Amino acid sequence: MPLPILIFDFDGTVAVGDGPVVAYARGVADAADLGHGFAAEIARRLAASNTSDVIDGYDLVRVAALEAGADDAALAAGYTASREALGSDRAPVATPAGLAELLASVDAERILVTNAPAVRLRDVLAGLGLAGSFDRIVTDAAKPAGLDALLDELAPTGAPVLSIGDVWRNDLAPVHARGHATALVGAFTDPAAVPTYRAGRLEDLLPQIAAWVHGNSDDSR
Repeated sequence: MPLPILIFDFDGTVAVGDGPVVAYARGVADAADLGHGFAAEIARRLAASNTSDVIDGYDLVRVAALEAGADDAALAAGYTASREALGSDRAPVATPAGLAELLASVDAERILVTNAPAVRLRDVLAGLGLAGSFDRIVTDAAKPAGLDALLDELAPTGAPVLSIGDVWRNDLAPVHARGHATALVGAFTDPAAVPTYRAGRLEDLLPQIAAWVHGNSDDSR
């Protein structure tokens, strides 16, 4: 039997906290001359969970910035600035309690798949206590299409897959479409989402993820 496969998203799943999103907002505001109040408003909306019309925090910044008059060049510049600051006091992140222990203990192939570039990624993982926790890291993944491509690559092994992420359409929908298990975390909602497991925080799902790996999970929705 092939090892089961755990696919983890990075931003909002393995690395949590609003720091990178607020840093993105600051970077866009600087590039588009939107003023300091733009990032403060983004932080307020995140804290208030006033985000029902977007798929995640980065989408919140994008939509708000375009409405405020920013262009695609400003969005790109702001995102680059936020990734260069990732993990610093300008864009702090944390990792869910117990995740490092789970990754160290499960008998599974552990894959990190992110649409973000590789900039500072390994340094941040080390800072979070997750250096060496993943067997494979895929950056610039272009999910959801890139996730489909990875699943095509994995399909011949016949291994069961559980994908864990905070954006249904990017991180989980392609996996669900092939009959595999999914775990949706975070506060953002998607009416189309039908995950196997769901919780506001990843730490609340760690026992179920461990049980799934060991073949004892309850797949009821």
